[in-house]
Amino acid sequence: MEELKAKILQGNVPKHVAIIMDGNGRWAKERGKDRIYGHMHGVESVREALTAAGEIGVKHLTLYAFSSENWGRPKEEVDALMELFVTTTLKELDTLQEKKVKLNAIGDISQLPESCIKALDEAKAQTANNDRIELILALSYSSKQEIIHAVKEIAKRVESGELTSDNIQESDFTQHLYTHGIPDPDFLIRTSGEERLSNFLLWQTAYTEFYFPTTMWPDFRKKDFFEAILHYQNKERRFGKTSEQITGNSL
Repeated sequence: MEELKAKILQGNVPKHVAIIMDGNGRWAKERGKDRIYGHMHGVESVREALTAAGEIGVKHLTLYAFSSENWGRPKEEVDALMELFVTTTLKELDTLQEKKVKLNAIGDISQLPESCIKALDEAKAQTANNDRIELILALSYSSKQEIIHAVKEIAKRVESGELTSDNIQESDFTQHLYTHGIPDPDFLIRTSGEERLSNFLLWQTAYTEFYFPTTMWPDFRKKDFFEAILHYQNKERRFGKTSEQITGNSL
């Protein structure tokens, strides 16, 4: 693992990595267990990914923890997930402080149970001054709803005369996204081999590099994170330009 880490070029570490933590349910089913068993084992993978990201200088790590669509899952699973979130958040507070992790959250947080909101607020307050890495949890999150919310806020500003429709800029739109103030992700990992975004950061990933390892989330470890970063570093990010423009070479 240290050999993998040593291969990572420090001048090309993504500032923001997003992860769709997929495969908990299938991992548990393969072992004859219920889905929450997979979610519980996925907590260790969060620790591993966060530690690995902090070690190489990633500044923002966003985890797709619970989508707005997940509310439609069986009540027992949702209740167990909410309880797991509360207990894990409070249990990990000392570790977050020790590693200088700032906790943040995006999504329709108001939909969460009061116990979750309280635990989240406590953790955010206690870690607010930490500056090594920001851990962003996407909770009750829907990218489509986020975009609709931003459109409604823009419409209000046009109705009030603060903006005109002809003068709307990209910056006017992005300031109403949940991720306002957070740079767009450079790199997105989705575990378990599925290759879709599932309503996650649709606006923000316009120029993001994607990586789809077959590893199930409960098996994801620091080694897997470092392998993902090496994959990222082998990519050429052009942002609509040609390779020659990026490298400074011409034919």
